[in-house]
Amino acid sequence: MKSITLLVTATLLALGLSAQAESTLTLNGIHNCCKGCENGITKAITKVDGTTAAVTKTSVTITAKSKSDLDKAVDSLLDAGYYGEGATVKAVADKQVKTATVSNTHLCCGKCVKGVDEAIKAVKGATKHNATKGEDSFTVEGDFNLKELQTALNKAGYNGKIE
Repeated sequence: MKSITLLVTATLLALGLSAQAESTLTLNGIHNCCKGCENGITKAITKVDGTTAAVTKTSVTITAKSKSDLDKAVDSLLDAGYYGEGATVKAVADKQVKTATVSNTHLCCGKCVKGVDEAIKAVKGATKHNATKGEDSFTVEGDFNLKELQTALNKAGYNGKIE
């Protein structure tokens, strides 16, 4: 009987510890060209209580108290206009359009705008955009596919709401 009590106690203790275990995720390929980007990445992640961000030029490692907090921190990062491989974004429609508005994209400096410009140039049929330093939305024009636009922006380390 004593061994069963010890086994149950040990099992409950192990379950309690695993429920409180930290969760960590590294996102690679994130856009981080300047101190403004680094500060934006850190701020977005640490909005979630108990999370930390270890930021490099091309990646961020997020550590959180729980998997739930980790997911919230990733969502906050995406909402702030950044993307890294390993994050899950809401997919846009796979359709041809003449114009699209991209909002919630991080554009703190000229290098950010240049990164967006290069990403859009990689989208077949996209002919122009009006991304501007300091703005968080811009329009893309041409005859292009929305999903290809999202893929190009994500590949360049950006995220945004595309409509």
